Amino acid sequence: MKLPTIFEQRRLPSPAVAPQALAWDGKRGVLWMGSRDLRRVYAIDPAEWKVTEDIEAPGIPWAAVSTNGSIRFTIGEGANDDRYIRSFVPDTGFSDKERIACPEFTGSYLSYDGGNIYLSQWYKHRILKLDAGGGILRVIDVGAEICGHTFVDGMIYVLRGVEKPAEDWRIARLDPKEEAPVVNDLALIPFASRSLTFDGEHFWSNHRATNEIVSFAAPNSL
Repeated sequence: MKLPTIFEQRRLPSPAVAPQALAWDGKRGVLWMGSRDLRRVYAIDPAEWKVTEDIEAPGIPWAAVSTNGSIRFTIGEGANDDRYIRSFVPDTGFSDKERIACPEFTGSYLSYDGGNIYLSQWYKHRILKLDAGGGILRVIDVGAEICGHTFVDGMIYVLRGVEKPAEDWRIARLDPKEEAPVVNDLALIPFASRSLTFDGEHFWSNHRATNEIVSFAAPNSL
């Protein structure tokens, strides 16, 4: 069966080059975006599309997810780009105490089920459910490279595909309650997407190569 293509609703200029991390903060009603190249984090008012906060990150902000009152970022640190999960609290900043090493110092995108952080490893085609100390509780095989994932109504929506030789991505869905989740592709993503978040109504992702941020309709509404 030929997959439909997502319906883009808004395509907006990023406030900084190389938009990489992206997370919806429902408590504050803003998008948090991290610039890979500038190593800065921005809060964006989606209604007026203006920056309300601009903070230096302690490394490369590869991914982000909103948790209970804080934002968790995957940060690349040092010459080897070792990956750590760092806690960020608006008006307070990044915490040096809440710094968790990713398994094997690798990992990128994040999602949150209300109790646990989930971290994906791009080249291993898997999503890891982590405990509070970064230990692996569960491994979910996604069957392709991963460039973003988010929880919606208890389901994991994941961007999966291949980066090379030509960017080819689709949005898929899986049920983490299943012992061996089946990953079902829902729609094609017609751009080189990076990160996935959901604002309660629409999905958002970055088109990093064009310095744009895109919102699109939920696949099940197509």
